[in-house]
Amino acid sequence: MSKKIGLHIGGRRFDVDVEDHFAAFLTEQMAKDFNIDGNNDLKLLLQAYVRKNHELFLQERLHRDILQKIEKEL
Repeated sequence: MSKKIGLHIGGRRFDVDVEDHFAAFLTEQMAKDFNIDGNNDLKLLLQAYVRKNHELFLQERLHRDILQKIEKEL
């Protein structure tokens, strides 16, 4: 099953279909980054994109560091 999640950006509504098991997580994350009940400008969208990519960067770096430590122990 999928669920439709919507967001207003630049005066237009955008809907995305996501799997049910991901919908609650995505809705919670979007509420942290956007005004769910109103309009969001493009600058806010760009800021959220950069913020999420920074989080991904930090996670990947942490994973790499952990993997290197494990490889050294083997």
